[in-house]
Amino acid sequence: MAYFTDEQLGMFRRLLETQKEELIQEAGRTVNEMMAEHEDHFADPADRASWESQSTRDLRIRDRERKLLEKIDEAIQRIDDKVFGECEECGEMISIGRLKARPVTTLCINCKSEQESKENKPNYKG
Repeated sequence: MAYFTDEQLGMFRRLLETQKEELIQEAGRTVNEMMAEHEDHFADPADRASWESQSTRDLRIRDRERKLLEKIDEAIQRIDDKVFGECEECGEMISIGRLKARPVTTLCINCKSEQESKENKPNYKG
């Protein structure tokens, strides 16, 4: 059952595609910057260590963004499949406010809260 109108789905698709394009552009800039900086010769070991630390941080950020790109593609597929906005846990409607804030979400606020509550328990093995 489709929860949103075609106009609303189009809005979410544009939002997701814009976010995806921004992430791809940022990843390209990071790669270019790292390549240019790597060609620099570091006379001071502290400068090299600082560059390596910064590069490691940037790569961790890009890895999180890569995972977000996968979630964006999955959200676009849910739009195509006409199931966008449906909680994958309970099947209820995810609020439009929640989807605007995080369009890749697959859980309604109640199911997400329950999931986080379980994860915070000492013996949780998710």
